[in-house]
Amino acid sequence: MDQILIRLGAIAIGGGAGAILRYLLNESIYKIYHGMFPLGTFTVNLIGSLVIGFLFALFDKIPISSDIRSFLFAGLIGSFTTFSTYILETVNLIRIEEFKLALLNILLSNTFSLLFGFIGFYTAKVLLKLV
Repeated sequence: MDQILIRLGAIAIGGGAGAILRYLLNESIYKIYHGMFPLGTFTVNLIGSLVIGFLFALFDKIPISSDIRSFLFAGLIGSFTTFSTYILETVNLIRIEEFKLALLNILLSNTFSLLFGFIGFYTAKVLLKLV
């Protein structure tokens, strides 16, 4: 029971930190960019995809506790990235009849998030071979 509470605490702390980081980055982007395309969410999801791919490969070679994994994957990165906001913003683009932007968001977000996940994964693999 104590181990479960420790893991849940790690996830909660990571989740809080990830949500705050997402908010700050999103706000910073929207202060610079004022277009209709949801650039903040797009950027957050690309960064999260890159980091999660990198850490996944890294932790395949470097042992790390399951509590730290939970903190990073389920907590920090899980709340930093945001599938629900991506969906909400896409639905809103459709609602206001910005069909081209909605389609662009779907294509770019899915394609580049996967690509960045692979880039992160293979970057870690290459770096681990160099060390």
